[in-house]
Formats: sequence, C-alpha cells, structure tokens
Amino acid sequence: MTVLAAAIALIGSLFFALGAALQQFEAAGSDKARLRTLLRRPRWLLGGASILAGGGLHIVALGLGPLTVVQPMGVASLLFALPIAAALHGRRPARRELGAAAVVAAGLIGLVLLVPASDGPTSLSPNGVLTLLGVSGVASVLLWAGARVASPAARAALLATSSGVLYGATATLMRVLVDGGWNWWYLLALPVPALLALMLLQRAYAVGHFGVSFASLQIADPLTAVAFGALLLGEPLPSGVAPIAAAALTAAGTVALARTTPLERTA
Repeated sequence: MTVLAAAIALIGSLFFALGAALQQFEAAGSDKARLRTLLRRPRWLLGGASILAGGGLHIVALGLGPLTVVQPMGVASLLFALPIAAALHGRRPARRELGAAAVVAAGLIGLVLLVPASDGPTSLSPNGVLTLLGVSGVASVLLWAGARVASPAARAALLATSSGVLYGATATLMRVLVDGGWNWWYLLALPVPALLALMLLQRAYAVGHFGVSFASLQIADPLTAVAFGALLLGEPLPSGVAPIAAAALTAAGTVALARTTPLERTA
C-alpha cells in the first residue's frame, strides 16, 4: 500500500505541476492577470482542472499511505513544473534552474519530514477563525505592498508568498472543518482566502519568474499552515538544528531560482 500511495502522490504532483505551468503560461506577459479574464481562457481552465485532479490524487494517496511518504512526493511538483513550463515557452530548462529547484525540494522534504504528527482532532473557536483570517490578511497585504516596489524577481516571490500565506490559512481552516470542530459560517469564510490567494498567484505568474513564484508558494503554504497549527490548534513544532538547516537549504535554492531567466510568454 505504501508503494501505491507514493506512486499515486507522484502522479498527483505531475498533474499539479502541469496545471501550474499552464496557468503561468496564460498569465505571463499580462500586467494585471485579472481572474475574470483568465477564466475565459480554456488553457487556464484546463490548468485549474489539472490542479484539482492533482489535489484529489494527493488525498487518495493520504488515505493509502503514511504522511511521511506522501507529503515529500508533493514537493516533486516543483521539479516537474519547471521543465513543463519551459517547454510551453519554447525553451529547455537551464541546469542551474533544475539544480536550484532540487535544492528547494530537498529542503522542503526535510521540513515536511521533521514536522511532528498531530495527536488528536482539532477545533477552533470563532475568535480563533477571526484571528486566523486577520493575521493572514494583514501579512498578505504587507507582502503585496512590498511587491509593488520590488524588483521583478522579488515581486514574483513576494506575491507568491502572499498567496501561500492565504492558502496556508485556507488549509488550516479546512483541517478544522474536516475534524468537525466548526460553526456553519466557517464554510462561508473558507472561499475568501482561497480566492484572494488564487488572484495573487496569477499576479505572481504574470511577472514571468515562474521558478521563484512556484518555489515561494510551495514554501509559504505549508510553513503558514504549520505555524497556524501550532499557534491556534496547539500542534507541535519541530525542534533542533535540523529544521534550521532544512530552512536554510530551502532559502538558498529559492534565492538561486530568483536569479534565473524569467519565463515570459512570447506574442
């Protein structure tokens, strides 16, 4: 079952990577990358369907195998996404791009494996939900404001990080909903950070630096969920030198990706 779970998770990562690459291709070269415009583009919608399929396969994999096997497979989407995106833009991925992506993936796998498992169901009070939405909202606004005055690569990273923070908040709220400790209006609150995250991510993709955008998203999403899980849900945090080393490795790979050639859609 463990081998099957890993295989399904790996296929899910491929679907997720394909979807991200397709959406970046449609958003690249656009100053605004407005969601209502992208929703009229079949290729962007196909990318969304591919991402949903990847998420569904990831959930199936989690039902068949342990988290420590399935979660690292999800990180592989970064290694898949760069070659796919480069092919869509009519070029080969540079060796330094793939090398930097491998460094980010190694660091993320380390961080994922070092997070202790939660022991028991989770619940969150209405005040906790408001705190979750408020903190993630303020953080995303600050990152968005910083992106407006940053260099292109930094802008892509900041916008994608802002998106990842909101996706992390969405994942935390979803975890509460799945465990059953919620009120009816939590369902109404759930789409708000998710839609804002989607819009910010398309803005990040439009900048052209797909590698750093996707890596920043992959980093910010789980780290935000882990932080909210610890602060609001009482879940344990990793300790020791190993998480620091994994985080440093991830940061170094992201900086290297920021220095690579941007992917820009040609007319």
